[in-house]
Amino acid sequence: MMIQAENQYMQAAIEEALEGIRNHEGGPFGCVIVKDGRIIGRGHNQVLRRHDATFHGEIAAIREAGAYLQDHDLSGSELYTTGEPCPMCLCACLWANIGKVYYGCTIADNEMIGFRDNDFNDRFGGRERFAGYLESVDREACLKLFEKYLAMDHASY
Repeated sequence: MMIQAENQYMQAAIEEALEGIRNHEGGPFGCVIVKDGRIIGRGHNQVLRRHDATFHGEIAAIREAGAYLQDHDLSGSELYTTGEPCPMCLCACLWANIGKVYYGCTIADNEMIGFRDNDFNDRFGGRERFAGYLESVDREACLKLFEKYLAMDHASY
């Protein structure tokens, strides 16, 4: 069953997340990076599969986009992710010079499905300084993804 999203790029991020959760690789976090109207990087959470706490969807997509462009500088790109980025991923987006981040579910939504992003978010001073850089889109479609994840047999971490 395909989850419908208004935004084609968020839909691609949702599909990435679905691949990961179907294969029990990690949480319901998928991501795509877009530049000049073309997807240049894709990734999904593979923390469990890779035994690597840093293997979040955003990090995977940044690595793929950099390899595709043969450049660490992703200026002019936008990132779409199913869950509001944790502080690590948010900093990686800034280091990569990604121009804008669009997310589906919020930090509070991530917490509702068992992730502790909000604990780290509070330690780093919240999101107020990122107004204009972070923008929520297609939350309802991403909440359906989170519901699907909760209904599945999955490991909590």
